[in-house]
Amino acid sequence: AVTGSPGLCAGARSTMSSVAVLTQESFAEHRSGLVPQQIKVATLNSEEESDPPTYKDAFPPLPEKSACLENAQEPAGAWSNKIRPIKASVITQVFHVPLEERKYKDMNQFGEGEQAKICLEIMQRTGAHLELSLAKDQGLSIMVSGKLDAVMKARKDIVARLQTQASATVAIPKEHHRFVIGKNGEKLQDLELKTATKIQIPRPDDASNQIRITGTKEGIEKARHEVLLISAEQDKRAVERLEVEKAFHPFIAGPYNRLVGEIMQETGTRINIPPPSVNRTEIVFTGEKEQLAQAVARIKKIYEEKANSFTVSSVSAPSWLHRFIIGKKGQNLAKITQQMPKVHIEFTEGEDKITLEGPTEDVNVAQEQIEAMVKDLITRMDYVEINVDHKFHRHLIGKSGANINRIKDQYKVSVRIPPDSEKSNLIRIEGDPQGVQQAKRELLELASRMVENSYSISVPIFKQFHKNIIGKGGANIKKIREESNTKIDLPAENSNSETIIITGKRANCEAARSRILSIQKDLANIAEVEVSIPARLHNSLIGTKGRLIRSIMEECGGVHIHFPVEGSGSDTVVIRGPASDVEKAKKQLLHLAEEKQTKSFTVDIRAKPEYHKFLIGKGGGKIRKVRDNTGARIIFPTAEDKDQDLITIIGKEDAVREAQKELEALIQNLDNVVEDCMLVDPKHHRHFVIRRGQVLREIAEEYGGVMVSFPRSGTQSDKVTLKGAKDCVEAAKKRIQEIIEDLVVNLCLYFFLSCCVPLPTHRSVMGPKGSRIQQITRDYNVQIKFPDREENPVHSVEPQVQENGDDAGDGRDTKDTDPGSPRRCDIIIISGRKEKCEAAKEALEALVPVTIEVEVPFDLHRYIIGQKGSGIRKMMDEFEVNIHVPAPELQSDVIAITGLAANLDRAKAGLLERVKELQAEQEDRALRSFKLSVTVDPKYHPKIIGRKGAVITQIRLEHDVNIQFPDKDDGNQPQDQITITGYEKNTEAARDAILKIVGELEQMVSEDVPLDHRVHARIIGARGKAIRKIMDEFKVDIRFPQSGAPDPNCVTVTGLPENVEEAIDHILNLEEEYLADVVDSEALQVYMKPPAHEESKAPSKGFVVRDAPWTASSSEKAPDMSSSEEFPSFGAQVAPKTLPWGPKR
Repeated sequence: AVTGSPGLCAGARSTMSSVAVLTQESFAEHRSGLVPQQIKVATLNSEEESDPPTYKDAFPPLPEKSACLENAQEPAGAWSNKIRPIKASVITQVFHVPLEERKYKDMNQFGEGEQAKICLEIMQRTGAHLELSLAKDQGLSIMVSGKLDAVMKARKDIVARLQTQASATVAIPKEHHRFVIGKNGEKLQDLELKTATKIQIPRPDDASNQIRITGTKEGIEKARHEVLLISAEQDKRAVERLEVEKAFHPFIAGPYNRLVGEIMQETGTRINIPPPSVNRTEIVFTGEKEQLAQAVARIKKIYEEKANSFTVSSVSAPSWLHRFIIGKKGQNLAKITQQMPKVHIEFTEGEDKITLEGPTEDVNVAQEQIEAMVKDLITRMDYVEINVDHKFHRHLIGKSGANINRIKDQYKVSVRIPPDSEKSNLIRIEGDPQGVQQAKRELLELASRMVENSYSISVPIFKQFHKNIIGKGGANIKKIREESNTKIDLPAENSNSETIIITGKRANCEAARSRILSIQKDLANIAEVEVSIPARLHNSLIGTKGRLIRSIMEECGGVHIHFPVEGSGSDTVVIRGPASDVEKAKKQLLHLAEEKQTKSFTVDIRAKPEYHKFLIGKGGGKIRKVRDNTGARIIFPTAEDKDQDLITIIGKEDAVREAQKELEALIQNLDNVVEDCMLVDPKHHRHFVIRRGQVLREIAEEYGGVMVSFPRSGTQSDKVTLKGAKDCVEAAKKRIQEIIEDLVVNLCLYFFLSCCVPLPTHRSVMGPKGSRIQQITRDYNVQIKFPDREENPVHSVEPQVQENGDDAGDGRDTKDTDPGSPRRCDIIIISGRKEKCEAAKEALEALVPVTIEVEVPFDLHRYIIGQKGSGIRKMMDEFEVNIHVPAPELQSDVIAITGLAANLDRAKAGLLERVKELQAEQEDRALRSFKLSVTVDPKYHPKIIGRKGAVITQIRLEHDVNIQFPDKDDGNQPQDQITITGYEKNTEAARDAILKIVGELEQMVSEDVPLDHRVHARIIGARGKAIRKIMDEFKVDIRFPQSGAPDPNCVTVTGLPENVEEAIDHILNLEEEYLADVVDSEALQVYMKPPAHEESKAPSKGFVVRDAPWTASSSEKAPDMSSSEEFPSFGAQVAPKTLPWGPKR
């Protein structure tokens, strides 16, 4: 709620008024409204003009102070109902931070800097809306809107972070401290939250009874009040609470709290009145019963006296208009509250009314103003709500709000779109009725287009073909998107998904789908087979969450199996993939369907997820053996399945039982945990534990979660412990032995990369994030070590290579190397089996970038680079190479291409192709630069150009040429030369077209026709429409004289002789017709009564009064114009008065 500051009527109150013209009709009403029943109405009619009113009657003096006080104390009568204000669920609070309490006082940075950042953080954390403004006294006015709890949290944060902190102490009996703390300190925490202060209570062993409160001045007042209230409740004396509306608290407290102080002194009663910032209405009395009763009676008397002069009223206003009534940053409401600060105005969200509370007179005035505002808004405002799926809301808003802001500005409306978190489809449009309907129509059209364009289909494409569908630099996919006008989303590279999503219009999506499938079909031997399976079996074949059909697809090389849409009634199932895999999948699908038709049996068994890989076996060997022996299908859970322990067996009952028996036996063996050990030379231990034990993790994953423990580093033990299922332990031991054998026979092979800048070369060999090297190490089971970076590399001895913490050279002595040998920083070391190292070396050498040079004319270099390097970047992305163009000052024709040998030939061919295109463009530019000059008299130039350049533009477009007219301001340039630039053939055709126009212009004649100027306007018509029609019909040009011409009747007609004659005859006929109308009209004017405004009027005497100060005799003392008493000022600034109970906030 927005609340005006409470104040006290202490004498006559002056208000600012606007200047208005006082007419005779409104004089009596105006004067009678100033002081009711005190001024006689003086009606100035024709009979009373001889007896004008006196000056005092017309301009009565201001009433005395007593009159104002008497009027102020008139009973309102409406307060007896004691209507309590309605509490708003969403409220607006305004509070003020004085200049002296502001933490950030930089006036030049208002709305910026630390203060703005703090406000933004508070809004994001609490969900409340903050608006800041700077008052004239440089104080900070803050308006907080939102839910009550959000407003309270925001207010606490603002007080703590934007206001300076102070401290004060309050003394209460030591035995009352525990009641302030509350159970488990909850009461103290709640009190600190409410008052935004820090309250320090002395420890039980401390004899002090002083409680220290730290915070803002306002918060300290609140906390002090609450602490004293708690103490009073625990006091042995009597306690009584009196509910008094908040608005009356200042009257009870009196100026500087003197009134309440007197009552406390006289009665000996402690009276606690909540400070203005605390939203409580009860006043607490503590003291002896008799004195307490006296104090309560006196307070009630003051309250009843003041209550009679207050009232509560309400104004009906639709809730959607509330924010318009409040205005931007509360501007509209501030105008009312500034005029009537005692009026409290409250808005309740969702209710169609506004509550007003305050002095009767002020409430009535405020009510009239708000009712007028509501009436005005209802007449010129409207709203409508439309339903649009929330998933389209962000598209309606547009990038950075572009769409919705354009609609708001164009139709002058407000559009409220709910946030994504609400998941609401309702959009509300408010504003001018016509604009609301237009905005509604446009938004619904946008939404319908989005619905039409949101059709989506999924296309499964084998992962290996995704890069071909994308194309070099995304060329293929971009072309498909543009030509089909669809959005095509491919899965991420590291994703297991093979599905491509196409979104757009249905027809366009189908076209894009066909093109993508055709690319896949061209790239591989992709077959497509249709199988007829009864629709009733489809769900059982797919299985729970697609587990069954997914197992068939994985087993058959990842073929795609598509079932028809549920409910379509179709029996056709489509299988797509490599021909051999499709045939295999078809056979399995038909076999499974036959089983389902006869009698299918299903059993679920459970096994720990770490056993699954061991049960499946390497390459699926173990599980395939079980399937072949029993004929049952065994389905293991995928990573997406919630139940990772569940293994499903499907098939005929006897086959399923047999497969279940075999699997359970395997699982039982795995559950039989044994512990075994083996000997491993300590020099090999590091290989197993490096990279955070990656090798051991792989062994555990592959062999049923077996645990392998190596001795701690530093010990010379060679005993390795294995723990797990018996079969898994044996298999793991075998695998560890194989790895050790590989390490024993490992050889180190050196090869050298001779490059001037080793580090960039090595980086390109490694590939993005080392992907190329990682691929080679996986493919050939070798280790590759790149040299460390050296700041000052020098020729040195060949490094003693260490692999797995052991000397790789088998005790070789290091020898001095030849100074011409490769540097240490150029050496890459590959370790592994000899044949694998050789193969890895070849693969690595293939990754070494090669540089070739291509001769390209120097003058074409800038075109190859393109605007801001776009051309050369495109080529580098397309061919995956680096292209180096020499600096312009070198004037070199050689362009260097660096990259993989496989890509260089394509890059060179692409560059030479681009050179051919540029050379062809150069030749074309030379042909297009042919110039031809035509001599044409300058007087014909405007006709050749045409109206708004229409004629010359037509010639330029028709002949594809540029036509340049001479500059009129250039005296050195021939004014009769027109230059035509373009292809030679086109320039000649354009010249002929211009000369043809000139020939026609030379045959034209001009004739002057006398045409009565009174009919010119009718012949020209509205905006020249009639005269243009005549000129188009007769193919002539007609010029009328300008205003001030010597002969206003002379009209010039230009064109071919026969056309000019016909046009002159036509306009003379029009003149004769229109002139007759003009003569008739002038004749009628003679008999018509002159207009009322032309009649002579008697001079007005103006407003006359008797006994005015300026007509007083010289004996009377003239008023002193410098006296503020005789000439009081209503608009001048006066010194601010200090209110009795403190500064106005």
